[in-house]
Amino acid sequence: MAAREEVASVGAVVRGTVLLVEHEGPVRAYLEQQLADDGFEVLAADRGMQALDLAEEVKPDLVLLDAVLPDASGFELCGRLRDGEPGRRWNRDVPVIIVTARGDPVDRVRGFARGCDDYVVRPFVYDELVARMRAVLRRSNGPRHPRLTVRDLEIDLASRVVTLAGEAVQLSAKEYELLVALAEDPERVFKKEELLRNVWGFRSRTNPNARFAREAASPEAQSLPQTPPMF
Repeated sequence: MAAREEVASVGAVVRGTVLLVEHEGPVRAYLEQQLADDGFEVLAADRGMQALDLAEEVKPDLVLLDAVLPDASGFELCGRLRDGEPGRRWNRDVPVIIVTARGDPVDRVRGFARGCDDYVVRPFVYDELVARMRAVLRRSNGPRHPRLTVRDLEIDLASRVVTLAGEAVQLSAKEYELLVALAEDPERVFKKEELLRNVWGFRSRTNPNARFAREAASPEAQSLPQTPPMF
């Protein structure tokens, strides 16, 4: 399995291995496809025992957990992940987000009491779910690295100061976030759709305008729009 990505800044592309535990086939298929498109490695399970086996085998970075499963309660499963079991080895501190139609305050409290890190009620906005996932992953990864260096380029993440060969570089907010996203993984070739999603928060099922993406990534660009054009 490839080495997992670490989180270094707000502008970074946060990825990881997600264990998706969902008993409804269409919901599971939708989330599996969308999360894969957003750069996550997704392992899917529709039953509690299968989820525990995968948690032990793969040791995911995050678990998305349905509260209602054919063979177990999601609340019970969350508690088992936290408590551990004799003879079994999984990461008891793995972040868990319960995603369920059960929105009663009693159920929310029950979820947190069993050890979940966040609780999302269906129906949900997909982008909000991903934002919550990334926030949980950032917290679980601990202190952020204060500095990124790529050859002569240096980015101080605490002060947001960028220097190139020792000279300060003035950037707009979006230019800075785009640069950090690229510097986080300098050997990777990003698709323009990924940058539009992860830096601008823009999602579209159609192909983004190629000219906009080229201009956004161009060093000659004087300023970048705060939101991408509508396609």
